[in-house]
Amino acid sequence: MIYSVKYFLLSIFFGIGAALTAQVKLPSLVGDNMVLQQRSKVNLWGWASPDEKINIKAGWLENAIEVTADSDGMWKTTVETPEGSERTYEIKIEASNKIILQNILIGEVWVCSGQSNMYFPVGKEEGTWKTGVKNYEEEVQKANFPSIRLFSVPTRASQKPLDDLSGNWKECSPVSIRTFSAVAYFFGRDLHQNLKVPIGLISSSWGGTKAEAWTSQKVLEENPDFLEILENDARNEKLFQDKLEKYYADLKAERISANNDLTQTTLKKPKKEENKTSYVLYNAMLHPLINYTIKGAIWYQGESNAEKAFLYRTLFPAMIKNWRSDWKQGDFPFYFVQITPHKGQNPDIREAQFLVSKSIPNTGMAVTTDVGNETNIHPIDKQTVGYRLALLARSKTYNEKNLVCSGPVYNHMKIKKQKIQLFFDETANGFKKTDSLREFEIAGSDQVFYPADAKIEGKTIIVSSTKVKSPQAVRFAWKAVPNPNLFNSENLPASPFRTDDWEIGVQKK
Repeated sequence: MIYSVKYFLLSIFFGIGAALTAQVKLPSLVGDNMVLQQRSKVNLWGWASPDEKINIKAGWLENAIEVTADSDGMWKTTVETPEGSERTYEIKIEASNKIILQNILIGEVWVCSGQSNMYFPVGKEEGTWKTGVKNYEEEVQKANFPSIRLFSVPTRASQKPLDDLSGNWKECSPVSIRTFSAVAYFFGRDLHQNLKVPIGLISSSWGGTKAEAWTSQKVLEENPDFLEILENDARNEKLFQDKLEKYYADLKAERISANNDLTQTTLKKPKKEENKTSYVLYNAMLHPLINYTIKGAIWYQGESNAEKAFLYRTLFPAMIKNWRSDWKQGDFPFYFVQITPHKGQNPDIREAQFLVSKSIPNTGMAVTTDVGNETNIHPIDKQTVGYRLALLARSKTYNEKNLVCSGPVYNHMKIKKQKIQLFFDETANGFKKTDSLREFEIAGSDQVFYPADAKIEGKTIIVSSTKVKSPQAVRFAWKAVPNPNLFNSENLPASPFRTDDWEIGVQKK
């Protein structure tokens, strides 16, 4: 008995000692198979005992780096990286314990985020909306790119910013790609094949989510325009709690009347969609990423903000600026997808995205009016979407010469008696020839739009209608499901647009 007590006390003593000497720990993002951004100072960080010294040896550096944890046990340092290549490296991190990170590549790293069309995987999942991309079986089979590395952020919501998440880097293979973001993969594959360097893709997306969920609480609270969003969140939370309170009260009454027979329960507990609330995805799925050095971000979202499209004009730029500020990498490239045609969408959200692409520096928009589906909000042609995002990156970020990365972009107009002449940027070598242009409308001062005749004249378009004698404005592809055929010579579609600034429905909401 005395021996047992002595053994017990010694166990407590040594247990306390072990707890006081915490082993060095790394976030999930810093692990085997990762890709580090080339030719830059990348962050490495983690946790250890307070004031503990950590020794870091990177396979491409001659000298080791030493960093000391702060009083809370946090540590962070920067490491210079060389030019990207197929060569793999090790990183040794040593304190009271040793961690060896293996199979590390140096290349280009991109964050890929948004809602379900970004989440949409390459492969098919039976019985769900995840139907697989066009020719998904072939795409999965040939997805053997060990120099493309994939990290999928688990879907999670949090009321407070988190410092870590679960997950791990994987080599791109027919197994790993099946459940990975299709848009992210096709974007990364195109970059890999053209830049000839390894590519790291961090996919962080969740279906049915709004931009405010991906924006920090601080940013939302500082802008008076966004307070209505937070006010509505609070109202919905109160309604949910009221329903939950009633559920438990009714359950109590049912249990009593049924003599505690658990099988008698017929009540349905109210469900809470945790990903619908402001800033909770920023906290859980983005904040843990901001120490990781990246090249840029791609974004596919907006469907869930369509009802408040006018507010999206300020909300979306605020989110972009929020990310850039927190990453502390300047105005890094941010390329996004304009929402595809669908019966449940409106042209106003596309206009909001178009305006952001013209007003926020170092952004670009991939137009997708030709790859939508009227009845399926998840069109399966993700190859085209990824390719067009990659065109933007290759041209704007990687300065690939003689590469056209955008379709025609409306610039200005001139009224010529009974006609309006439209001028465009990004026409490349001119417009793609077609017998009859579709989806043009024209209006006079009465603001009533009529279908219009539209003809190509050089690098401009002449629009008219016999029903409008004194034209004032033109609209193009201005409907939920347009079917336009205006392309430049590089077969890239023009964005929907309007020349007027007349008040539209979403401005009243």
